[in-house]
Amino acid sequence: MKKASLKTIAERMKNLDFCMMVTQDKKQVSHSRPMSNNGKVEYDGDSWFFSYEDSHKVDQIMNNHHVNLIYQTDDLLFIECTGTGEIIKDKDTLKEKWIEGLDQWFPQGIETPGICLIKVRATEVRFWHKEEEGEYTA
Repeated sequence: MKKASLKTIAERMKNLDFCMMVTQDKKQVSHSRPMSNNGKVEYDGDSWFFSYEDSHKVDQIMNNHHVNLIYQTDDLLFIECTGTGEIIKDKDTLKEKWIEGLDQWFPQGIETPGICLIKVRATEVRFWHKEEEGEYTA
């Protein structure tokens, strides 16, 4: 697979929003769920997702930091991010990453009890788009 720069990956991911987040439970069984990283985010190798700290995905990440993110677009762009997950509860970081519209899931904003961020730092990103493919390694 052809090597790709972080800039190339960021350009591909520029307008992507929803992905499937894959985590593993204590029995090493994979679990997938759709997640939004809020689209139009400048990708720098880290993906950010708001969640509740009592969710299964947060528990799974705290027990096994391996996370995969799978993106797909209508024009056949596929991206797989493999990385490590971390749970962030710092109010300044929550405030920095907050965007309008999240209050439909977190009605009290960053003061919503149990709110947290899931940070996924990519160690490897692969993409396939029609006849082109590439791979970035952090």
